[in-house]
Amino acid sequence: MRVRPFVAVALFAVALLACTSQGAGSVQAGSGFAGAVAELSEPGGYFDTDNLISNEASYLHVVGALQDPALHGGAYVGVGPDQNFSYIAHLRPSRAFIVDIRRDNMLLHLLFKSLFALSADRRDYLHLLFGRPPHTSPPPTAGLAAMLDALESIPPTNASTARARHATDSVISGFGVPLSDEDRATIDGFHRTFIAAGPALRFRSFGRAPRAGYPTYRELLLERDQDGRLASYLATDDAFRVVQELQARNRIIPVVGDLAGPHAMRAIGRYLEERRERVTAFYTSNVEYYLFRDGRFPQFVENVAALPHHPRALVLRSVFRTRYGPHPSTVPGYYSTQLAQPVAALSAGGIGSYWELVTTDARE
Repeated sequence: MRVRPFVAVALFAVALLACTSQGAGSVQAGSGFAGAVAELSEPGGYFDTDNLISNEASYLHVVGALQDPALHGGAYVGVGPDQNFSYIAHLRPSRAFIVDIRRDNMLLHLLFKSLFALSADRRDYLHLLFGRPPHTSPPPTAGLAAMLDALESIPPTNASTARARHATDSVISGFGVPLSDEDRATIDGFHRTFIAAGPALRFRSFGRAPRAGYPTYRELLLERDQDGRLASYLATDDAFRVVQELQARNRIIPVVGDLAGPHAMRAIGRYLEERRERVTAFYTSNVEYYLFRDGRFPQFVENVAALPHHPRALVLRSVFRTRYGPHPSTVPGYYSTQLAQPVAALSAGGIGSYWELVTTDARE
């Protein structure tokens, strides 16, 4: 059997990680990637979704606002799974922090990090993510839609699944993040879900019915910005390489944390202050809706005010239909609405309701 290029890349990645990461038994706060994860994180909490992929079909509608050169090269903070990578690809930050109350989200990002380490290009990444046999889709030059078409038509095999799982597990072990047997089983379950569903994977919630507007993963990857351009991190080789390079340099740190909690956000602020870096973009999804609902929005505002941020820094939000109805900026055909609003307005405080928050100084 021919050896795919990603196998050679995998061997190099494992060797590199062995040199740059601490072993699971010797992790200390501040020591590389694993140390940053430990130092910045707080105990995890619960939210009622699996969060493997986004449910925000509108997520790329704010890409135009990210073209401001003043926003490039700073720090990025976001929540959730891999929609963050698309924002990162456009912003080209110095570093990024993916903060989520679910420990599972940190584990999912370890899986993504391993895929970047193992992949020679976008095609390798997708083949490994979906556990498909190598050499069964066109090269990246054929375009993302063509690659996804092929992957949807190819079932995984026992051998291709085993190859993908073994390769990713080997690399994840080299990151140095201490993992329990339960953690490893969770990562395995996440990866097998991607493999079983392929590009047709959809967002899932627990204890509440799914909405008809939830997009498939294929639809998310092929979404366009407001100018009609493909804009996800897998749309072009350049976008993919931006994220891959940051991952290789351990500049994308998954953090277990509550945006209104006592530690994670404040620790990120101190981390950036020590490095004289400022946040230029903060993606909150619709977390603020729940913080208002639970009476915890003021604590979140205090945490944001403690982050060093650029004067033109933006908050990227997703708004779903609420008791007020659709947002005034909703694009026809979309259940969610994406907004870019100034961080300065949020950190100044004085916002009395969620609806006031999402309708003030919005730039779609």
